[in-house]
Amino acid sequence: MNAINLDTTRAETVITNGLSVDVEDWFQVGAFEDVIERDQWATLDDRVERNVHEILDLFDEADASATFFTLGWVAERQKSLLREIVARGHEIASHGWDHERVFRMDRKTFARDIERTRKTIEDCCGDRVIGYRAPSFSIDHRTPWAFMELAEQGYLYSSSVAPVAHDHYGWAEAPRFAFNPLPWDPMVELPVTTAEFRGKRLAAGGGGFFRVLPYAFSRWAIRQVNREAEKPAIFYFHPWEIDPGQPRVSGAPIKSRLRHYTNLHRMADKLRQLVKEFSWGRIDVIAHREATRLQAERAAKSSVAL
Repeated sequence: MNAINLDTTRAETVITNGLSVDVEDWFQVGAFEDVIERDQWATLDDRVERNVHEILDLFDEADASATFFTLGWVAERQKSLLREIVARGHEIASHGWDHERVFRMDRKTFARDIERTRKTIEDCCGDRVIGYRAPSFSIDHRTPWAFMELAEQGYLYSSSVAPVAHDHYGWAEAPRFAFNPLPWDPMVELPVTTAEFRGKRLAAGGGGFFRVLPYAFSRWAIRQVNREAEKPAIFYFHPWEIDPGQPRVSGAPIKSRLRHYTNLHRMADKLRQLVKEFSWGRIDVIAHREATRLQAERAAKSSVAL
């Protein structure tokens, strides 16, 4: 049989996985970018604060720590929320200013975007920002300069690559696990998690895939990564995904609406199960461990070559 094996009886080494939240509101998502203009944002129902508070309480229940990749637009308006995230033991990182995809910018525009966002977040919460996640995982083969700009501005890690083929994003040729995108710089890229089945990569890192597919799939995928690859999974979701009461955008394409609204009412319970079943930590801690591992591997290869 070629069915995916969802057996959960085998013992496994406990690995701390990377838990992350992409902090953006319901009207800032890629699914609605052609329907809702940015100059409308300030007039719409702001629901990100209440949703993030619910997420913080959920994480406290499971004693889980996470990284909150936050839009600069949100940070500028939610200073006290960012301070609370930090006070409760989580990392704040950059998600860009207003969810503009990286491959729609040139290098100068991107440089201004990540600099403005970093300074705004640091002014809000007092913590240094060392991590970045591109909106819609939009660093790919079209943007070789993005990693160079991140390194030049002092970012220590990125989690901006989805190593799959997808109609909105994806860099199918990228490595599945942590890698150094620049041979001369220790900055590490932590791709969002994928699983492998019959030689194909399957998106398994969270978001809409987690909401729509059965929970057993995510359990199987994370255990595959932890047990077979002996790597940490990198998981993400958004605050609006736990908010079934959010406004409906009637003018959006049906495909976008299906992606956005499916199973919102089930998301919080699925998340609660996930964070209790696995070990989770901040992305900066995972990045440090992976950077150290990669450095050791490079040193070992160099010594063999000598």
